[in-house]
Amino acid sequence: MSRVEARGLGVVLGGRAVLSGVDLRAGAGEWLAVIGANGAGKSTLLRALAGLLPHSGEVLVDGAPVRGLKPRERARLLAYAPQTPALPGDMTVFDYAMLGRTPYIPHLGRESREDREVTASVLDRLDLSPLAARALGHLSGGERQRVVLARALTQRASVLLLDEPTTALDLGHQQQVLELLDRLRLADGLTVVTTLHDLSVAGQYADTMTLVAGGGAAAAGTPAHVLTEELIGEHFDARVRVVADAGGRPQVHLERP
Repeated sequence: MSRVEARGLGVVLGGRAVLSGVDLRAGAGEWLAVIGANGAGKSTLLRALAGLLPHSGEVLVDGAPVRGLKPRERARLLAYAPQTPALPGDMTVFDYAMLGRTPYIPHLGRESREDREVTASVLDRLDLSPLAARALGHLSGGERQRVVLARALTQRASVLLLDEPTTALDLGHQQQVLELLDRLRLADGLTVVTTLHDLSVAGQYADTMTLVAGGGAAAAGTPAHVLTEELIGEHFDARVRVVADAGGRPQVHLERP
């Protein structure tokens, strides 16, 4: 298990400060959900954590800064899956998932037997083995999301950064992907950081949450601490009612004015 932290993280894009002074922490083995209104900088935050955007401040894994690491070294610690990845339609499921092994394959080298075995094992755990030879262009939405997750898992990184992993999925497929992700997190001791736009879903699965607004972290803590009617009304401009379910987790319901 590894913990991941951001200290004073800032990102400037096109001359505009998108994020400034953001502090964030996901404990080892925890699920941290990053929430916020559209355009708040949630995806930018994940890309900065992954080292895909220039940023100020520090990103640390287990207390050690990752700024000086080479991209391949960083990729062995942090695996990132974007919200809308490019999926070559004619590439097979197996070959796409094995792209996650790139940090372990020497330059100008070829994948090893271990790389293929790791990929096959991940596909088996995600029930994708029967689809290994299928082209990506012939997959359903839920299958594509599982393949994107497979590529991240083949990196064997201890921290997963997933940008809206259930985007464009129907309710049933959303639940399947989230339950699968939670089982893998618990079984492998993974630390998971996701952006999620559905606040009730985020409240059901996350151990902790960070609310991004105004370029910074407006609130952080347990779902019950962050998902309050006051904070949601202020930062989402929405009128809601928040109630606790039988397990004490908050559920967010829209209320008509």
